Amino acid sequence: MQMATPTQDLLSHIQSVVDENGEHLMSEELVAEAIMGLLLAGYDGVTSTVTLIIKYLAELPHIYDAVYRKQLEIAKSKAPRELLNWKDIQKMKYSWNVACEVMRLLPPSPGVFREFTNDFFYAGFTIPKGWKLHWSAHSTQWNPQYFPDPEKFDPTRFEGTRPVPYTHVPLGGGPSLCPGREYARLVILVFMHNVVKRFRWEKLLPDEQTPLPYPSKRASYSFDFSCVFYSILEQPSLIKRIPLRDIDAYVGIEEGADG
Repeated sequence: MQMATPTQDLLSHIQSVVDENGEHLMSEELVAEAIMGLLLAGYDGVTSTVTLIIKYLAELPHIYDAVYRKQLEIAKSKAPRELLNWKDIQKMKYSWNVACEVMRLLPPSPGVFREFTNDFFYAGFTIPKGWKLHWSAHSTQWNPQYFPDPEKFDPTRFEGTRPVPYTHVPLGGGPSLCPGREYARLVILVFMHNVVKRFRWEKLLPDEQTPLPYPSKRASYSFDFSCVFYSILEQPSLIKRIPLRDIDAYVGIEEGADG
């Protein structure tokens, strides 16, 4: 294995890339957005997901036991100190179903901002060109039409027939599918394998209440936002990315504002 030089990192590479005229291809603003995107997408999402996996495995011992049995079978097939390989990862179907159910209940990202590039018509509503959109993974993944008894933790939802396209979208969907999806899957499964075969844990305060519990009765909306999300993904040419610098202005956060 050869060690990289101090300049062989993403930031140095971005700053050194120039066009045929010797001009930098990316402004400082775009460089900052790229690095911020890497930090959030590459670390924060995976970290929050494995943290929640630990939470649910502590709360649901029968799920832990099922994951443990599957992972122990893989561990017994390996020689001492032998590393996992791709075939081992492919065998971790139940563990990935558990991770998918965790991400369905508590997606790593609440959604994404987009901007309409054309007028959009849906269910009698007109959304003008230039308007901003925030689609919510949570509202789709808790929809009982697609996930019966949505508050129940049930990894078998992902066995056999997969969910309807664009209904399970913790990592995006369509052309906007997270490019790091397979990386995230690999990290999550390797983490689960190494943790469950070595440790068993329980909640320190098993009766601790959720600090901000969900309402006992969820509000019903006459406007089906999950269908809007589905329609938009079916027509991805209607939307484009919004630079990070524009999001604060959209949600009304002003520098120096109180509260």
